[in-house]
Parts: sequence; C-alpha cells; structure tokens
Amino acid sequence: MVLAGCSSMAPDYERSDSSVANEWQLKQVEETQGLSSQKALDIPWKDFIKDERLVSLIDMGLNSSRTLQEALADVESARATYRIQRSDLFPDVDASLSGNRSKASTGDISTTYEAEAGFSSYEIDLFGKNRSLTQAEMETYLATAETAKAAKITLIGEIANAWLTLAADSNLLTLAEQTATNAQQAMEITNKRLSYGVDSRIDVASAETIYYSARSDIASYRTQVEQDINALRLLVGEDFDDSLLAYSLPDSNQLVTDVPADVSSEVLLNRPDVLSAEYNLKSANANIGAARAAFFPTISLTATGGLTSSVLSNIFSGGASSIWSIAPSISLPIFDGGENKANLAYSEAQQQKYLAAYEYAIQSAFTEVADALARRATIQDQLDAEDALVEASTRSYELSVARYENGVDSFQTALESQRTMYSASQSLITTRQADLSNRITLYKVLGGGLAPIEGEVE
Repeated sequence: MVLAGCSSMAPDYERSDSSVANEWQLKQVEETQGLSSQKALDIPWKDFIKDERLVSLIDMGLNSSRTLQEALADVESARATYRIQRSDLFPDVDASLSGNRSKASTGDISTTYEAEAGFSSYEIDLFGKNRSLTQAEMETYLATAETAKAAKITLIGEIANAWLTLAADSNLLTLAEQTATNAQQAMEITNKRLSYGVDSRIDVASAETIYYSARSDIASYRTQVEQDINALRLLVGEDFDDSLLAYSLPDSNQLVTDVPADVSSEVLLNRPDVLSAEYNLKSANANIGAARAAFFPTISLTATGGLTSSVLSNIFSGGASSIWSIAPSISLPIFDGGENKANLAYSEAQQQKYLAAYEYAIQSAFTEVADALARRATIQDQLDAEDALVEASTRSYELSVARYENGVDSFQTALESQRTMYSASQSLITTRQADLSNRITLYKVLGGGLAPIEGEVE
C-alpha cells in the first residue's frame, strides 16, 4: 500500500509549440486606432461596456440564458464524474453487525453475534492506472469548466452584437422613413408641375420609384427590428423592459472603453477555448498511462477484522473474541487477444487527435485576433470617407432639388442625387455598426470578459 500510487506511466506533458507567429505584425498594431496597452484579460466586462442598458441586459443573460445553464450543468456533471473516478484511489470501508441462532441435531441451540469492519477488493495502484484515470477525469472536468467560461464570453459578445444590430436596423428604418417622406414631397411637386405642363410623366414615374423603394425598405426593416428584439430575448433568456433597447447606434466612446490589445501572441494561451483544448490534450495524455498500466499485474486486497460473541451485549463491552481475515490476490494478463495493445494504440491516437485540436485552437485564435486587428486598422478611414460621402451627397441632393424647382436642371439629376444620398447613408450606418461590433469582437477574441469585478468573488 505504501507503493500504491507512487508512479504513473503517462508520458510527461510538454506544451506544444504551435506553428503560429510569435507576434502580430507591429505595423498592424501601430496603425490600429482605439487600442490601449492594458490586456483584455485584466478588464472586467462591466468596465469595458459603458452603456448601462446593455450592462443590464448582459447581467440578465448571464443569469437566465438557457444555453449557458446547459454549459454550467455540464461542468457539474464533469465534476461529479471526476469525484466518482477519484473514489477508486481509496478503499471502500464497510461495517456490519450480524446475529445467528441455530439448533444442532443434538438439540443444542447456539447463538453468535459478529461485528466486522473492513474493505473488499481494494486495488493497490502500483502502476498508476487509477491515478491516470483520475487525472484524465480531472483534466476533462477542467476542460468543461473552461468551455463554460468560453460560453460566458461568447454570450456577452452575442448579446452586445444583437443589441447593436437592433440599433442599426432601427437607424435604417428611420432613414427609410425619412427618404419616403422626401420622395413623397418630390412626387407632389412633379405631379403639380405635370399639371402645368412643365414636367413629363417620366418625371412622375421616376419620383414614384424611389418612394415605393423606400416604402419596401420600411416594411423590411420593421420586420427586421421585431426579429432583432426576438433574437435578443432568446439570448437574454427572460423578458425585459423596452427601455433597455437601443433604437439608435451610440457613439463608440459612449458604448465601450478603448479596445485592449497585446502585441505578444502568448495572450492567446489564456483564452478559455484554448485552455479547454489543452486540458483535453492532458486528459488524453493521462489515458495513455492507464492503457500502459493494463499490461502489468493487478493486485487486490480484501481484509476484515472484528469481534464475535455468544451474547450481543458482550461484543463491545468485553468477553468477545477477535476475528480477522485477509485475502490478497494478484492477476497477471497473459493473453487477451491483443486488447491491451489495441487500447494503448487507441489512447495514443486520441492523444495525437487532441494535440492537433489544441494546435488548431491556437491557430484559430490567432487568426481571429489578426482579422479583428486588420479591421480595426482600417475602419476609421472607412468611417471618415463614408461620413464625408454622406455630407457631399446631401449637399448635392439639396442643390439639385433647388435647381430642379427653379427649372435650371432636370428631375433625373435630383433623383440620382437622392439615390446616392440614401445609399451612402445606409452604408454609413452599417459601417458604424461594424466599428462598434469590431471593438467588442477584439475584446472578446483577446480573452476579455471574465476578469473579476471589484467586490465580486471569482
């Protein structure tokens, strides 16, 4: 028993050197706007997100989301499975009290009472099989716990992006309504000019095209807004007050703090999804130890000790005689038809599978961050250009309408200007949403979201 559990036949674990660059391109990071040097891991999500309405919705989601509750239940199941496997490291100790009364052929009646305590079939873990199996279950439990953390981070990002999508679609709906109003006014003008013989029916039909196009967009965006609210309710997991919704995109400095970034890719190793993949790899590593130990003898021990007496009251107070038994056994595998070799080969193949999955998790994480940084580096230029385009197209529309009303220019020029302004305004709203969403995505892919909040128990 002293030797039990002193050794393990699992291979020594060494963290894989994944084939990804050690650093992101410094130029890419330097050109990225809205970054701070503080790591995302160090910033609690409540400090990152500044809009109180969104904070309230995320809080509700973390408490009520059914998908998150499912992930947390998996953690508890994995914890229980680990405890079940861990119990094999200890003997099962039982105690019993029994009585027997019998009559012999001579007519004599005898009575005996026995009190026993002991353990049965306890496997002495000389070669670390049970320890390896326990280690495997512990790593699986840790992997499940990290998966639950990743689910929390994902939920935070999904709720924030759904909230922004609703705000963007609401802006697009407002824009479509304004465009329809302007188009209706243009229709009234062209109809009046038609009655005076100034405009043609082509001008009237052209005015109608943009009006009915905007009417179609209004119907589409109203549907989208309702669907956005439904999607948000599903993510949050409970009903909420409409005052928590956003019907207009906020400015970036009103929604989030500076997006954190870290030049070293080492930060990715602390992402929950990467840690989960690593724990799965460690579990597979431990299973190799259990498969190797199956080639060696198994030693089991059954032992009991107790007292016996013809009088029940004498068992614990005196007058009882002691009884004991000990039955060690050893089992040595000689021929199993290749089962142990097959189990070892399977465990080794699984280890290679989880090694590949771990390296892929790192590569995927690196790609996500690189993509988010690439978007961050260029999106402000796009925002500036589209904002300038909206201003220019608005001026062009106002001037062309004035020229048309004064008979200087044709209605077709005004119509084209209105279409350009409408399209440019739509693009600007979409890009503003992309900007805010990118800030949240970059925070998420760098591992942010689960730093302990002040006063909160981690």
